[in-house]
Amino acid sequence: MTTQAFTPEATQARIQHEGLRSKIMTAEQAAELIQPGFNVGMSGFTGSGYPKAVPLALAARMEAAHAAGKPFRVGLWTGASTAPELDGALAKAEGISMRLPYQSDPTVRNQINAGGMFYSDMHLSHVAPMAWAGFFGRLNVAVIEVAGILPDGRLIPTTSVGNNKTWLDIADHVILEVNHWQSTGLEGMHDIYYGTRLPPHRQPIMLTAPHDRIGEPYLHCDPEKIIAIVQTDAHDRNSPFSPPDENSRLIAQHMIDFFQHEVKAGRLPANLLPLQSGVGNIANAVLAGLNESPFNNMTAYTEVLQDGMLEMIKSGKLTFASATALSLSPEATQYFTTHLDEFRGRVLLRPQEISNHPELIRRMGMLAMNAMIEADIYGNVNSTHLMGSTVMNGIGGSGDFARNAYISFFMSPSTAKGGAISCIVPMVSHTDHTEHDVQVIVTEQGLADLRGLAPVPRARRVIEKCAHPDYRDALTDYLDRALAGGAPGKHTPHLLQESLSWHQRFVQTGDMRKKG
Repeated sequence: MTTQAFTPEATQARIQHEGLRSKIMTAEQAAELIQPGFNVGMSGFTGSGYPKAVPLALAARMEAAHAAGKPFRVGLWTGASTAPELDGALAKAEGISMRLPYQSDPTVRNQINAGGMFYSDMHLSHVAPMAWAGFFGRLNVAVIEVAGILPDGRLIPTTSVGNNKTWLDIADHVILEVNHWQSTGLEGMHDIYYGTRLPPHRQPIMLTAPHDRIGEPYLHCDPEKIIAIVQTDAHDRNSPFSPPDENSRLIAQHMIDFFQHEVKAGRLPANLLPLQSGVGNIANAVLAGLNESPFNNMTAYTEVLQDGMLEMIKSGKLTFASATALSLSPEATQYFTTHLDEFRGRVLLRPQEISNHPELIRRMGMLAMNAMIEADIYGNVNSTHLMGSTVMNGIGGSGDFARNAYISFFMSPSTAKGGAISCIVPMVSHTDHTEHDVQVIVTEQGLADLRGLAPVPRARRVIEKCAHPDYRDALTDYLDRALAGGAPGKHTPHLLQESLSWHQRFVQTGDMRKKG
């Protein structure tokens, strides 16, 4: 890939620090500064704000090295998932030795599950403090996309913040990609907080509402650490969302009905509490339902601003949204970019150590809505693994929010693979969120409010409200036989010889249901 040429006027407008303009080079030249065995921290969060040119040039170097019999791998740290030009390109070049803290690329996933790449799946709020403490080793180089550089060296962030502040602070060296596609109108829409500390020096974070500003609009980096600047003009690659299907609409309606009940019971205010929503089609369907609901003056304190929230802001239903990144479809991205003035003062992007901070989630009382792969009858949730050992994407921020939210919701259709898989099972094959952090489970079949219930009543409710009819009798039979003496105890009764038999049956036959 050859870096595009830019006019002197365009370059000077984006890179206003005179001394740093001397460090402009091609992506290929910048990639030469990254050596085998380095740990590399890159910007990017859910397909937004990731470097577009240097990773491709680095992948080309890796491919040439492999062809010469000299494997070239790096440790790759980001904010969350990125895009094909980063994760995909480096994985196809077999150039990633360790990936953290989240991924969603199919090539990366295949290599992880084949044992060809190590992967540390982490709560997103833990990444920055663990990096500062040195648990991941030394960060040799950071590659960060920015929208521009001010005369005093301050950096204008782009469509994601993620871990950029931390990477810029702790990296030995920094490569900046200045992306001319990223609108300079983003300037001022960020709140970069520099007050976090490691124990025993932590102080309260003085943020009490989603709209509060506690930091500044810019990122900082010592100019002496910047070893290269690459100019690009390339768009983010976020995927379009599918229109809500019938299951998603039913899940959304169950959620709306629940919120209305909670308001009537006096447990939620009329405008609800700050919303957190995971990424995906079900989440977008719930947001679309909220946009058509009777609720007004809502706010959001979440990881990503996706299409559903953008529509809520446009309609006036959502008055403010705090996030760490955009995760918009191409059409929504175009609208956001061309109507930035509409969103100024109503959208704020923060570092993910703040967007996902447990202290802030607990203080503001989030309504945390996240997807799951499966839940068991007692309320334990698996959000990362298929059949116990094959990782999908990762836990992301769902654990940060579920553990600390006012109400934590997990949502999924009740079946998958045309009914061959039940998403409500006797025992989850992998546990990401224990029953203690899961308060409400929702499928298209119904909503199970598990608050205040002991394990056996909880199981009865999950089966009755959430399980698909094709599996409901089998789940009831499992619980009844466990209670009748098949389990060693009756507090959380399990038939250990059967608890994962549904998963084993699917692995062997392609269907969880017993035949005949």
